[in-house]
Amino acid sequence: AVFIQTQPTLPLGLSRTPLAMASAEGGDKYRSFLHGDGEKNTVWRHGFPPNYDLVNKLFEEERTKEWPEGSLEEKVQRLLKSWEMEMVHKVRPEDQKSVHPKNYSASTNGLKPLTREEVAAIGGYNAFLATTLPPEHRIYDSGMSTFLTAFPRGFAIEVLDVYSGPPRVAFKFRHWGYMEGPFKGHPPHGQRVEFFGVCVFHVNEHTRVEKAE
Repeated sequence: AVFIQTQPTLPLGLSRTPLAMASAEGGDKYRSFLHGDGEKNTVWRHGFPPNYDLVNKLFEEERTKEWPEGSLEEKVQRLLKSWEMEMVHKVRPEDQKSVHPKNYSASTNGLKPLTREEVAAIGGYNAFLATTLPPEHRIYDSGMSTFLTAFPRGFAIEVLDVYSGPPRVAFKFRHWGYMEGPFKGHPPHGQRVEFFGVCVFHVNEHTRVEKAE
């Protein structure tokens, strides 16, 4: 289940797998597979890697947990952030290193699992939100533009608890941002919008996600 709420504005072990090693090859502080030689041939949805400076700042200012580097929780959080980044911003399946190259599916709230091709067709955000909009309204670029206009600092995410380790990684997360821009004619209210959820990653021996629930 997912719970959404708004609040008044506030002042400002996994094995040593390709995921664990990627942080040394490039990426921002919290994501792997974003920069470095391993990404020199990556096809990005907008032609270049995304910049997470603003949302990283929001994350650091308002996270409720600060996991020790190398802990199970920190590794799961890095996997979560890397997975979200790749699903949203990388066009080609072969460039998505956090998931299994062939055997991958994702489902939200018990709905029908989507293949990687289906996720790519409707867009990562539409897949995450499990929208019931007709297909003609699930336009990837306009959906992302609308979201980023309403939440210009992005939507931070943190892992709150990890209930089990590989191969069935179950964890609780918190996702939040501030509506500081307009949304389809509605003025910004400046309040925090956040939701909490539970996710399960089924991973293989290389810590690549085969199924996300």
